[in-house]
Amino acid sequence: MQQFHGVGVTPGRVVGPVRQMPAPVQEPHARVDIPAGVTVESETERIRAASRAVQAGLKARAEVAAGDARGVLEATALMAADPMLVKGAVKLLGPGAEGGPRTAERAVWESGAAVAEKLRGLGGYMAERAADVLDVRGRIVAELRGLPAPGVPASEAPFVLAAEDLAPADTATLDPAKVLALVTSGGGPQSHTAILARALGLPAVVAAEGVETIPDGTEVFVDGAAGRILTGPAQAERDAAAAWAARASALAGFAGDNALADGHRVPLLANVATGTDAARAAAAGAEGVGLLRTEFAFLDRDTEPAHDEQVAAYGAVFAHFAHKKVVIRTLDAGADKPLPFLTDAQEPNPALGVRGYRTDHASPGVLARQLAAIAQAAKEHQAQVWVMAPMVSTPDEAAAFTHMAHAAGLPVAGVMVEVPSAALTAAHILAHADFASLGTNDLTQYTMAADRMLGPLAALNDPWQPAVLHLVKATCDGAAAAAAATGNPKPVGVCGEAAADPGLAVVLTGLGATTLSMTPRALPAVAQVLATVTLAQAQHLAALALDAPTAAAARQAVRSQLPVLDQLGL
Repeated sequence: MQQFHGVGVTPGRVVGPVRQMPAPVQEPHARVDIPAGVTVESETERIRAASRAVQAGLKARAEVAAGDARGVLEATALMAADPMLVKGAVKLLGPGAEGGPRTAERAVWESGAAVAEKLRGLGGYMAERAADVLDVRGRIVAELRGLPAPGVPASEAPFVLAAEDLAPADTATLDPAKVLALVTSGGGPQSHTAILARALGLPAVVAAEGVETIPDGTEVFVDGAAGRILTGPAQAERDAAAAWAARASALAGFAGDNALADGHRVPLLANVATGTDAARAAAAGAEGVGLLRTEFAFLDRDTEPAHDEQVAAYGAVFAHFAHKKVVIRTLDAGADKPLPFLTDAQEPNPALGVRGYRTDHASPGVLARQLAAIAQAAKEHQAQVWVMAPMVSTPDEAAAFTHMAHAAGLPVAGVMVEVPSAALTAAHILAHADFASLGTNDLTQYTMAADRMLGPLAALNDPWQPAVLHLVKATCDGAAAAAAATGNPKPVGVCGEAAADPGLAVVLTGLGATTLSMTPRALPAVAQVLATVTLAQAQHLAALALDAPTAAAARQAVRSQLPVLDQLGL
């Protein structure tokens, strides 16, 4: 019997056999005689054809995916046609290349390594994209060899997937009917793998060192809430898995109109990116949309989408939430979402660079045109459209954005609180903005100075960190002060991944959050736990979390007084 401990990112208790991700595509030999008749021109065309085929395959998968999965696949497809990767490979084909000419396979391999190394050197979000480049490199080499693309193993029976980490393109298309749970030795709680696992509702544990060494076929018990993996499960673990399966069916529905035990209303909203997502969120009972990510309409583009295209994309979401609130975030470009027409891929530290609202200074006009398209879509539908800007850091930025939005005909304009300065000056920011929405993923990484994509920093990137919770409280307190000063309500929602944690949802409510937005799959569990506490009890639990010295202590203090979490296996 072996135990492995990591960071639990999606609750669930299952027992099943392990299947390890297959080995990546093997490195082509460095020295291969170039066959007669093979020319630089023919190899160049092979590389470009393989790149196009990989891009087309990823785009096809994106078309049938939804939400985060669709956006990740579209971004990976863009990378398959990255000029740096393709041009770098072509340069290695000719006889003048240093070290002599290469085959197409070897040229792509070396070019991919060079691009990945360059991204690692940039640090932050761009370093995370290095893994995506290597994934694309493997896909192109497999295409050149006439082999299937690397990916999740095929299996007739359901299994627990184990890996060092997964490429986003693989995670995005996992089949929950076959994959019982996901365990990785790398990644962090806010990595692409973790976020997509939540969206799929897969029990998942990341940053569990050593799980990639578990032999294929080994039966394991996975507790996605506790972050524990156990080989050779005993009867107690099997009973826990069976109990979870029975309880999970009871958590399958959410009727909306969420309230605490004392009747205090806390609307539960959904995070979406497309009209397809919105349809699923509405079917899941979401009371509205707390985060509409608009950048996914831009990711597969080399140019800015036209006005009518944007109007149609936003309207496809608004149509599913007539007379309900839809909070739409303006373009969050930059860092891990670079756009060729808007962002600078050569920034030395993109996470701290020109991203979100800041792109309006570097490329004026894009934001104004987006606001015009949002306003047009809002006129054509009956949703209650609220608009917010990401990466706002100062009251001046809040005032400027609010003025732009109101001038465009959007009456409710707010800001994302992702930067500690915004939380600490929330009263001044909300003197201008109509509302705030806490982006806990970025707020956590900026507070703890820890890249949210890195597995070794997973413990720091925990939204239960008391420092992060104090900033949440500062935001809510600032909103209350601004409301008192202006005479207008200043609601504060949460749209980061933290809202999907039922225990943390109670704490966020106690700190003053007025709405919670999450992946639709999390709605039933969060609603069921919130229904067991009054506002006063939530405030008491929030105080316990604030007073804790560590994230682990905060979580334990709250869980000890919320027995419903263990009863539901959350």
